[in-house]
Amino acid sequence: MARSSSAARSRPPVPVPSAPAGGVARSGPDTSGLMGSAVDRERRRGRGALSNTSGRYEPIARIAFDDGWQSLEELPPFKTEVQVDATRKIITRNNSPDISFDRSINPYRGCEHGCVYCFARPTHAYLGLSAGLDFESKLFAKPDAHLLLERELSASSYAPRTIAIGTNTDPYQPIEKKYEIMRRILEVLERAGHPVGIVTKSALVTRDIDILSRMAKRNLVKVAISVTTLDPKLARTMEPRAATPMRRLEALRQLSEAGIPAAVMVAPIIPAINDADIERLLDAAAMAGVESAGYVLLRLPLEVRDLFKEWLMANYPDRYRHVMKLIRDMRGGNDYDSSWGQRFTGGGPYAWMIGRRFEAHCTKLGLNTERRRLTTEHFQKPVKRSEQLSLF
Repeated sequence: MARSSSAARSRPPVPVPSAPAGGVARSGPDTSGLMGSAVDRERRRGRGALSNTSGRYEPIARIAFDDGWQSLEELPPFKTEVQVDATRKIITRNNSPDISFDRSINPYRGCEHGCVYCFARPTHAYLGLSAGLDFESKLFAKPDAHLLLERELSASSYAPRTIAIGTNTDPYQPIEKKYEIMRRILEVLERAGHPVGIVTKSALVTRDIDILSRMAKRNLVKVAISVTTLDPKLARTMEPRAATPMRRLEALRQLSEAGIPAAVMVAPIIPAINDADIERLLDAAAMAGVESAGYVLLRLPLEVRDLFKEWLMANYPDRYRHVMKLIRDMRGGNDYDSSWGQRFTGGGPYAWMIGRRFEAHCTKLGLNTERRRLTTEHFQKPVKRSEQLSLF
């Protein structure tokens, strides 16, 4: 039985390739960077990451290994745990030149969807947790988000611009069914007449069609749903607790029929894994009534690189070398390039081809013919709870 061990950061374990789906360890070319600490399959059933290596800021690394003692101790499976995040501010600001918004809201930290490629995984290291299984099982909710939002919108210095929600972790992940934080945020934004753009992988967004449709009539909202593939098996492997592709397309249809501006995000595009689906995905989304589409190339920052390599070796060992070569061809010879203007679309011939395929098919389907801009003309600062209402 595996036991827990700890090793100083100055002496990290020698990386070895993870065991593939069949349970037999494989050696192969180009496996440098693999963590080689995959958690037992039964303990991580229904999860995306294969391992749970300690966060990069921790002074020690805990690694499970078979010490030969055949201990009878059974380690428990990873269960979703939710803690309250006692944040004092809810609107996050950014000044990135290649991002179309300057403010965002994240109702949760961590994401139960378990998408193995999620670029937000490294943020869990700031909490002393792993970007692996911890990210999708140790979650943090912000139940006072609507109150904080109301307070920040009422500040005398606040100037309205579109708030983006779902840019880091999904606001409609499964625990939203219980906590309803996103719905309360939308209620505050609707009362204030504040514009919002939403990105999600969940069909749960249709729960809030009543609010979203009212906001859409005032040009205050647009919703994008990310669909990575039409293959349910691949989707379940990459993003085990997200809605199935068909449910996401159905959600797009319902949003469109309710008059809510809907877009499809083909994100991320992974070469030799799901890039063959681009045209079929756009066809299906157009039939669902979307008016626009976008894409993002696979990003592998920090811990995501090793988590993705581990997943790739376990599920597609025959494609490992080819996929990683294509990724490096699009990232200047590296696993990732975080340069502004390059991180979302990459560079090189293969990235150029993906971009041209995407643009050409969007033109054929009549997508992206005009850019929708939300309005701030309806914005009214919420009345501070300590203030007396005006008589006039």
